[in-house]
Amino acid sequence: MRVTPSRTPDTPKRICVVVASRANYARIKTAMRAIDDHPDLELQVVAGASLVLERFGNAIDVLEADGFRPDAIVRMIIEGETPTTMAKSTGLGLLELPTVFENLQPDAVVTIADRFETLATAVAAAYMNLPLIHTQGGEVSGSIDESVRHAVTKLAHVHFPATELSRRRVIAMGEDAAHVHNVGCPSIDLVAQADLGDPRSALAELNARGVGAEIDPDKPYLLMMQHPVTTEYGESLDQINETLEGVARLGMQALVFWPNVDAGSDHVAKGMRVFRDRGEAKGFHFFRNLPPELFAKLLAHTACMVGNSSSGLREGAFLGTPVVTVGTRQQNREHARNVLRTGHGADEIADAIREQVRNGRYERDELFGDGTAGLQIAEQLALPLPPAQKQLSYAVEDLLAEVSE
Repeated sequence: MRVTPSRTPDTPKRICVVVASRANYARIKTAMRAIDDHPDLELQVVAGASLVLERFGNAIDVLEADGFRPDAIVRMIIEGETPTTMAKSTGLGLLELPTVFENLQPDAVVTIADRFETLATAVAAAYMNLPLIHTQGGEVSGSIDESVRHAVTKLAHVHFPATELSRRRVIAMGEDAAHVHNVGCPSIDLVAQADLGDPRSALAELNARGVGAEIDPDKPYLLMMQHPVTTEYGESLDQINETLEGVARLGMQALVFWPNVDAGSDHVAKGMRVFRDRGEAKGFHFFRNLPPELFAKLLAHTACMVGNSSSGLREGAFLGTPVVTVGTRQQNREHARNVLRTGHGADEIADAIREQVRNGRYERDELFGDGTAGLQIAEQLALPLPPAQKQLSYAVEDLLAEVSE
């Protein structure tokens, strides 16, 4: 255990969780609860980035309503949603977070998945000799997230990948197997614990939020969530137009999420606004943010989820929700039988949705966990943490033998 001058060995370990987006929160909430409940741990919460922005739904309100009062708030998003502003926002986070960590004096820092805010958190913690805890490492996907995820893995000290294949990939990257734990994804915990009920209660709550058509609970609906792909910057407007057109061709009700803060977000949002202003969004209801439990209910009862969010692959697998994943953002990511992949093209997307709607629900698949990730994470963090100094964990004799051959 790291002991600061004012601490004793019996003092609970301070575990600082940095939450930077609505997706971040859903993917760490149960771990935060388990850390907060653990007698040997003390939870610290840092809220920042798009989590605290009004135009992305002020998701911090959901966090606070759940009883998590932030110990610090970091404002680090530079407006524009371009590759340049993403890079600058990462730098701004790296300027702000060290001061937060210096003030809070955590014993370890938790960072989530693969976003640019995650990279800023990882660099700050590593340079301050704070053991870094990383969730969802070892996965493969598209976008810049692919590179960020693996960079954070090399800075992290303790790893909580969500699948067995991901665990093996992290170890193959030279990480110490003793500190790599396949616990599943905490977002699966929320789904497993939620009272999914029937769609009527979920849709009644939803209709009071957002804008657009009122959703009829007696009719099937689609759930659409599409974010920009940073490595395809400049193509987001055309891509969202194709998806909106594909969804509209089915004539079904649709719940449509606003995009995240990545480069190209403005283009996606523009496509949605123009589509709505032209009067083409018949039966569409748009919203910016929802509590994770409400989203789980909607995902559980939708006829099909469409877009490029990993939620369809993760929570969708556990729920057996039919999913159409569009484009390269989830390229090569593990998935269960519930996922059908398509390219960008309204005809292709519409045909894939029809196929998934006809198929109906799939059997539950626990690829991304069984609903106990949060508890497992807290139990591991209560154990002694590894030292700040990392090293590659390859067997040197094996590497030398290969060189000499």
